[in-house]
Amino acid sequence: MELQLDFGLNKTDKLLRKFEEIHNFIYANDGLSTQQTLEEFIKLLFIKILDERENIKFFKITSEEFEFMKNSKNDKTFSSRINDLFNTTIIEYSDIFDKDEKIRLSNVSLGFVVNKLQDISLTNSSSDATGLAFQKFLSHHEKDGRGQFFTPEPIIDFCVKIIQPKHNETIIDPACGSGGFLYSALEFIKTQNDSCNISDTIKDNIYGIDINKSIARIAKMKLILEANVETNIFNTNTLNDIDEIKLDFINEKVKSGFDVVLTNPPFGTAGKITNKSTLSKFDLAHKWVKNSSGYSKTSKLQNAQTAEILFIERSIDLLKEGGRMGIVLPNGHFENPSLEYLRFYIKKRCKILAIVNLPQETFIPYGTGVKTSLLFLEKDTKNVTTDYNVFFGKITKLGYQGNKNGNPIYKKDKYGSEILNNHNQPVLDENFSTTIKDYYSFINNENVKSENSYTIKYNELNGRFDYDFYSPETRKLLDTIKSNNGKKLSELVEIVKFKSKLLAQPNSIVEYVELSDINTPSFEIINSTELSVYELPSRASYEIKVGDIITAIAGNSIGSRKHATALVTESHSGAICTNGFRVLRNFKIDPYFLLYYLQSDYFLNQIYMLRTGAAIPNVSDYDLGNILISIPDEKTVKTIGDRVRKSFELREKSKEELNSIKLELV
Repeated sequence: MELQLDFGLNKTDKLLRKFEEIHNFIYANDGLSTQQTLEEFIKLLFIKILDERENIKFFKITSEEFEFMKNSKNDKTFSSRINDLFNTTIIEYSDIFDKDEKIRLSNVSLGFVVNKLQDISLTNSSSDATGLAFQKFLSHHEKDGRGQFFTPEPIIDFCVKIIQPKHNETIIDPACGSGGFLYSALEFIKTQNDSCNISDTIKDNIYGIDINKSIARIAKMKLILEANVETNIFNTNTLNDIDEIKLDFINEKVKSGFDVVLTNPPFGTAGKITNKSTLSKFDLAHKWVKNSSGYSKTSKLQNAQTAEILFIERSIDLLKEGGRMGIVLPNGHFENPSLEYLRFYIKKRCKILAIVNLPQETFIPYGTGVKTSLLFLEKDTKNVTTDYNVFFGKITKLGYQGNKNGNPIYKKDKYGSEILNNHNQPVLDENFSTTIKDYYSFINNENVKSENSYTIKYNELNGRFDYDFYSPETRKLLDTIKSNNGKKLSELVEIVKFKSKLLAQPNSIVEYVELSDINTPSFEIINSTELSVYELPSRASYEIKVGDIITAIAGNSIGSRKHATALVTESHSGAICTNGFRVLRNFKIDPYFLLYYLQSDYFLNQIYMLRTGAAIPNVSDYDLGNILISIPDEKTVKTIGDRVRKSFELREKSKEELNSIKLELV
């Protein structure tokens, strides 16, 4: 039966359209996933490039062969010719192809691809045409199924503009994925240097490493289509021995290190590194202990370490002295108390240039909801100068939707119409550009006065790197509280940290209180669940007593108006609560005043500032104890305390009144 295939020997299609048609045809006809379709297309581009470079002229299909394909007939001459060409390609690019790899396309799809590409030259065409077409094509298809390898273009371009790579500088991405940072750096260099030799820049200055062969192919192809030269994309494990890694870099220019590192290392789903041989090569794979001068490394290895932490150390190792780095990291690395040794290590080896906070939804279109920030460093082993300012920025508008589609969001005027630029194009609703402008003002020693940017002195970095912790609003709030008789919470109450003895009695029946059992506006526990101790979840921890105050220290609502805080009354005395609460007891201040304060902006803003954790935000016991409580004069404390106490009494009377109502039907 003849297939109804709507294609002909068309020589006039634009390149991007050809790429799209090829991808869509393979996807529709060969039963491959989106990712597999992209991989097969990349293989054929390499075959096409090799055929052109070596002038083999095997990458073609005749009219007769073409007719065979359209009628589902197999032409062995054609398929043998392309397979021979692929075998030669495997030998030529043995670093990114396995010797037993095969083309996984049907003959009809293979014929379609060759037909679409045979009459164009990828190596002799303008790099602006081929490179841009390929980049646009990838932006349409890359994020399908490969979120762990993809960084949003606005984030990539922002990092490049902050680092500002120069045409004579060597640049590496040690977790290059499909080469987004490298391509953007190259584009930046081209815009800044009209006379820049792109071929020499790619050949001598642009480097990338990725552990995944099929992804490394994409990065290599991006650069090949920019200039028909050998590229420095290596398929290897960046966490191998550093001397082993450097052996791959033949160019003498990089033996002493690179000028620029730009990277988004694998995190989240990547798992932990447990291989002792690998761990032993990294300072950050050892255990660190706190001392009077900060932290010191011990000789004891950790059982495992996350890949991205090892990538931080490796990226610093790859830099030359004075080299600059931009890296994407989970927010926990900027704020978690357990990782303070990591931030100490970074400060010891580098100058902190800038820290930029990203919204929660940044990576949602690309497969993960992990909250991230950007860290910009300059390698400074001697650490002579510590009297300098650090730039902080906060991105609040991405220019795209924070959902799986990631559709663009454009600026609108007061009438709801899209605002157009000088080229009559809609303007993205983003604040990357204003943050870049603020950073450029900062490096030019100008004052930074912006809604989402500020600077602090280096010596003010006290172990945390997160934006909210040092923001002007936060510092103003703390100064206000301190000047109004601010006392640490731990000085005013006992914070219960020991688990209930009832948990040792598996058959006992207890009431269990969760975060969701609190009615926040009324400071009231409105529900509990009766369970045997052996049925309790592992988070069940503390026994609560009448007069205690419980307040949340974990969950997405902490620090917001939904922050759960409650007074324990007789009806729930003896219950067990989750460790998402902390129990406050033995008050040195009117508990009703404290209850009121725990729902004030003074408390909630401090909680929000101290939140750590990318998945489930939480506040450490140490930070909770250090939260400041402003204590006004005795009269004010008594007045507020009495009013809150009275509200509880009125609520109880209201309940009694409601319970006294009876309806009797005759």
